[in-house]
Amino acid sequence: MSREDFKVHGGNELRCKGWRQEALLRLMENVLAVGEDPDNLIVYAALGRAARDWPSHNAIVHALRNLEEDQTLLVQSGKPIGVLRTHAAAPLVIMANCNMVGQWAKAENFYQWEKDNLICWGGLTAGDWQYIGSQGVIQGTYEIFSRIAERHFNNDLRGRFILTAGLGGMGGAQPLAGAMAGAAILTVEINPERIEKRMQIGFLQKRADTLDEALAMIREAQDRREPISVGLLGNASEIFPEILARGITPDIVTDQTSAHDLVYGYIPAGYTLEEVAELRKTDITKLMDVSRASIVHHVTAMVGFQDKGSVVFDNGNLIRTHAKQGGVERAFEIPVFTEAFLRPLFARAIGPFRWIALSNDPDDIRKIDDFLLRRFADNRIVANWVRLARENVPFEGLPARIAWLGHGERTELALEVNRMVRDGELSGPIAFTRDHLDAGAMTHPNIMTENMRDGSDAIADWPLLNAMLTCSSSADLVAIHSGGGGYSGYMTSAGVTVVADGTAQADDRLNLSLTNDTASGVLRYADAGYEEALDEVKKKGIARIDTGAHA
Repeated sequence: MSREDFKVHGGNELRCKGWRQEALLRLMENVLAVGEDPDNLIVYAALGRAARDWPSHNAIVHALRNLEEDQTLLVQSGKPIGVLRTHAAAPLVIMANCNMVGQWAKAENFYQWEKDNLICWGGLTAGDWQYIGSQGVIQGTYEIFSRIAERHFNNDLRGRFILTAGLGGMGGAQPLAGAMAGAAILTVEINPERIEKRMQIGFLQKRADTLDEALAMIREAQDRREPISVGLLGNASEIFPEILARGITPDIVTDQTSAHDLVYGYIPAGYTLEEVAELRKTDITKLMDVSRASIVHHVTAMVGFQDKGSVVFDNGNLIRTHAKQGGVERAFEIPVFTEAFLRPLFARAIGPFRWIALSNDPDDIRKIDDFLLRRFADNRIVANWVRLARENVPFEGLPARIAWLGHGERTELALEVNRMVRDGELSGPIAFTRDHLDAGAMTHPNIMTENMRDGSDAIADWPLLNAMLTCSSSADLVAIHSGGGGYSGYMTSAGVTVVADGTAQADDRLNLSLTNDTASGVLRYADAGYEEALDEVKKKGIARIDTGAHA
């Protein structure tokens, strides 16, 4: 297939028996249209798939087209396994991706089961068709840079140098986010096609083929206090140490290569893309070893930058974990971004909320933007972001927007949008979803829940409760995912999608699902003893049971 074969549908012509089913079909098509390798069903992060294989994909399409309102499609690791009669208020799709029993949740088992076509990794928003392209990651990255600016640079990143790596499906958001924050950002990437793609879609301004050329561009922008984004073709585990050796200290350092996967993601130093592809076929053990050794050099340099005064953070790709396994004892002196910069927001269930125009009409998103700017004019984070996004963030696939909204705010927006659909102010229904990296939806001891106040870092009950709650609240799609580093047992998360089709039934689904989803997040952090969450419980009247047992 060519990329032209992966199109996003629009308009009001239905191929399914209702808008709820049509919405999920269009969302699955959309993640492939904006995906990294749609020919192989890969959406992002090396192996994050929309379906297990093409027969499974085609069977899902067939099932969605024929699904009745009182039926539920079950999907196991990207493979549809049955359609069961439930009721009209039940989810249309329930899925579980890459969940492995504790003692067996190891990389070598995953790779064998994946080879045997028994399992696939859904990533966070790939396998449940919620990914909206790099734009979905841009705001989170922008918010991190903004929080760093507030804390360390007097709320101003002009003239500041950000060093990072990775221009894949997730990392590709970094250049635009950094430039939007006012900085000069250099992103190292080993794959020239990724650099070219980011330039074509407007996420990256300049390409450099040598370090000297890249640094010259960065210095010139710093001197002028002007934002710039530069993509440097090279391997981060070689480039980072070289910059450190030259005595150059960036203001901010991070990394968003696919370091979570030592086989299909990270490219070790000294190897070409073709050599790595061959090793994947012939010697996975060797490839894991050389990738880990390369990460050791990569993270050692990041620790060195931290010692020199850079603000260094882990961007959630498990690079510290592999470095520690490779012998970098100080790897976890680098903080993870969630704990370091965003936890006060998550404690109030403020996180990455998304909506997608199923009509494929950009004006629908702009009209919702207008409502947001009126209703949340006093919400600095939301109003600032919407204005910036309208000016700087191009749509990929179905037009979509993301904003960091919290408990009650998400429900209010969704109900207003459902009214707009009902009254014909929008040209079609809107799908609401969010990142899995959300208050009540993820347990990941090296990312989302690292160093929780009560020591509950690895307790996975919370995302499981969240998924059962959103099922009980009549969401349209609910998913439970696991995986992480090497696709082993580092993470459990939950995803949810609800469709605003203008009906009274959608009012009920949106109200219950979105309100209870964020309430579970506030309760999770309140249970851990976070003051912000306890304050939110009190202000919003959330019915919390306090046993006095938390830390």
